[in-house]
Amino acid sequence: MSEEILINVTPMETRVALVENGVLQEVHIERTLRRGIVGNIYKGKVVRVLPGMQAAFVDIGLERAAFIHASEISQREGSSVEPISALVHEGQSIVVQVTKDPIGTKGARLTTHLSVPSRYLVYMPSTAHVGISLKIEDEAERERLKQIVANNLEQTRQEEKGGFILRTAAEAAREEDIVLDIRYLQRLWEQVSEQLGKAPAASIIYEDLPLAVRTLRDLDNNRIEKVRIDSRETFQKVEQFVQELMPGAESKLEHYPGERPIFDLYGVEDEIQKALERRVMLKSGGHLVIDQTEAMTTIDVNTGAFVGHRNLEETIFKTNLEASTAIARQLRLRNLGGIIIIDFIDMEDEEHQRQVLRTLDKQLERDHAKTNIIGITELGLVQMTRKRTRESLEQVLCEPCPSCQGRGIQKTPESICFEIFREILREARAYQADEYMVLASQSVIDRLLDEESGNVADLELFIERPIKFQVETMYTQEQYDVVLM
Repeated sequence: MSEEILINVTPMETRVALVENGVLQEVHIERTLRRGIVGNIYKGKVVRVLPGMQAAFVDIGLERAAFIHASEISQREGSSVEPISALVHEGQSIVVQVTKDPIGTKGARLTTHLSVPSRYLVYMPSTAHVGISLKIEDEAERERLKQIVANNLEQTRQEEKGGFILRTAAEAAREEDIVLDIRYLQRLWEQVSEQLGKAPAASIIYEDLPLAVRTLRDLDNNRIEKVRIDSRETFQKVEQFVQELMPGAESKLEHYPGERPIFDLYGVEDEIQKALERRVMLKSGGHLVIDQTEAMTTIDVNTGAFVGHRNLEETIFKTNLEASTAIARQLRLRNLGGIIIIDFIDMEDEEHQRQVLRTLDKQLERDHAKTNIIGITELGLVQMTRKRTRESLEQVLCEPCPSCQGRGIQKTPESICFEIFREILREARAYQADEYMVLASQSVIDRLLDEESGNVADLELFIERPIKFQVETMYTQEQYDVVLM
């Protein structure tokens, strides 16, 4: 399976696309004026302690105070979680790291369990633990990696010791490359420690790498064949980073100087537009309906135009199998997180159910975010979770519709006409006027002058006053005003 990373850079934003066999799988967007802050370390100030929620709000210099739970505050190893009031107090300075970006109306989520990542490792200064990614399954390889880190920790002075987690990218890595990462992270932490002593409250101590460089660190693997970058300046920065921390990967880098935008060349722009739509078409003729809410995301599978060739059960099974692959891709592409409920088409055959779940699980293995399929409920719904750290594609690119206020629907012209009639009656009872002027959108005025003309005439007789109409082109369908003349 061939994979490519495309990096599109403009002064306003950086966009990264992960393409597998010519099909877009992931999109990452970072705006220059609104960079993600996951991984950043701050010296914060506790502004409010909430004993009832076992949590506290911390000012880290953002618009909204960030949130930290008692379980995310470092305590004695092996001890139970202490009450929040015993751990922090208002006005206290506290060193924290962001684990979740501010999403919607919620502030950032924090932890005091600090860590800084590199190509192969994650360094944890406050623990002596050495862990290995569960995605590295070979026991001999796990033991080799653990031994490399353990040997190097023994050679390090006691006060510099910390814990490490070996990332998936460390599998089959050379010992000297892992040792270079250990030294890099320890030097980086020395710099961070120096900053901690000097920095004022509510200030940033450590900032994660920009998106273009972070992509190489986090997404590059043996399957990536090319990394194409359309900015010469960014290409040089990435090249320097690769030479220092990822020797051997330079051959993958390529500067794209073409006049045609790189995302257009690979059809990425069209796929991003499709990823914002509610309906996803399947090749068989079936479709998915994806609804993202604040509490959870629901995905409904429908056969649509697919009628199959053999029998109903086979048609349903094939649609659900295709849907499993499409759902796994959509979760990555849209960066959907939290609770996800999937309503597959009901299957009577239990073996079909198992195969559909196995297919979904297999497809999710390539997901960089942690996923967990919980199982099928009594109602036949598949429950799963996907770790949410950053805003979804929809949250990054869109805002609630001003016409419907995010409902996704709007009242019909008929409903608005009847609201206008009720408003005129209220005004007629409360105030004396010579006539009434209705200001509304074109569709509403058209209906008032056509289908509702009889009702308008009856209303004029009832209130004994004329009613006039005026189209306001800037009004949405639900907007109107009744003016007393």
